[in-house]
Amino acid sequence: MRSLDQLDISGKKLLIRVDYNVPLEEGVIKDDIRIRASLPTLRHALDKGAAIILCAHAGNPKGQIVPELSLKPMAQRLAELLGLPVRMAPDCVGPEVERLAAELKPGQVLLLENLRYHAEEQGKTPEARGDFGQRLAVLADIYVNDAFGVAHRPNASVVDVPRHSKMCCAGFLLRKEWDYLSSAMTNPKRPYVAISGGAKVSTKLGIIQHLLPIVDHLVIGGAMANTFLLAQGYYVGASLVEEHMVDTAKVILDEAGRMGAKLHLPVDFLWGTDPKQAVASGTCDAHNVPQGAMLLDIGPKSLLAFGDLLRTAKTVVWNGPMGLFENPAFAKGSIGLCKLIANLNALTIVGGGDTDSMVHEAHQESKMSFISTGGGSFLEFLEGKELPAFTALKECGA
Repeated sequence: MRSLDQLDISGKKLLIRVDYNVPLEEGVIKDDIRIRASLPTLRHALDKGAAIILCAHAGNPKGQIVPELSLKPMAQRLAELLGLPVRMAPDCVGPEVERLAAELKPGQVLLLENLRYHAEEQGKTPEARGDFGQRLAVLADIYVNDAFGVAHRPNASVVDVPRHSKMCCAGFLLRKEWDYLSSAMTNPKRPYVAISGGAKVSTKLGIIQHLLPIVDHLVIGGAMANTFLLAQGYYVGASLVEEHMVDTAKVILDEAGRMGAKLHLPVDFLWGTDPKQAVASGTCDAHNVPQGAMLLDIGPKSLLAFGDLLRTAKTVVWNGPMGLFENPAFAKGSIGLCKLIANLNALTIVGGGDTDSMVHEAHQESKMSFISTGGGSFLEFLEGKELPAFTALKECGA
């Protein structure tokens, strides 16, 4: 896949799709990680004498102009990070935007207004998206996709703009995501350990089924582990389970053995009777759960066992917390696992919104080999799906 550094961009106008869908509170950015992630691509383009037109979305205004979802705070923050002015367009398409784009000089930056103010951006079919992608494409000489966070969405700015662009390529962030995740899926160093947590087996079923033939070990944690324990005949009290997924869990347990991947479940837990309680009620073994208990975090024996396994690994991919980490009373397992992974002598790849947040809350982000900027994109990549963004870039010759 062609990346930005393989093109002569001097004097060119670049339309760069970035992911600036950052958390806002009363117009104030609470976390600028996604904006910072775009800086290598932007600085390279500026250093090479290109003019930059940025397009992005915020929230889901569903084709309506919602002032609270304007990208103006992002323009202000980007200007601070780049140390140069970032002009804010009044819209993302139309005569005035075309005029601003035409007047843009090398070394200058223009940020278009929220793409999702136009319903066509999220149209489910090419007909519904209409000529929106073409209206964006005419603004620049080269299209650059650097937004892995929306790589799984067939939006106009992701799939239609490349079709109407003279030239297109991947930005450094998108390329980095592709390189790291592809290596983990196709040519991993072994032993290879995948960790899957979260609440529901049903939402991670595709990932589990895709990873089983690839990994050496699969660790299951979070509430989804309860369904596997129930499938093995264990009592799980009042814990969250998916009873309709018990038979599927049995199949997965059988398939793991036949495929040579060893599946690891927690052996003990922190439990409570209310997810909101300030202190855990206690610790219990998986085979001795108190009547009516809710299993809300992995226990110390599980963390120790997972640690012994992880220290043998050469590749680790982690998605999903080990418990109800939003409540500090049940965050110890997830934070402990996070610190274990951060200190491994291995390739460590972390992804997913909750997992990403937890790593940053634990201040371990600098110790991970790679933290994916995608939520849904990361999960679909792990499922083995080809993401629309990559398909579109390939079709346009990038």
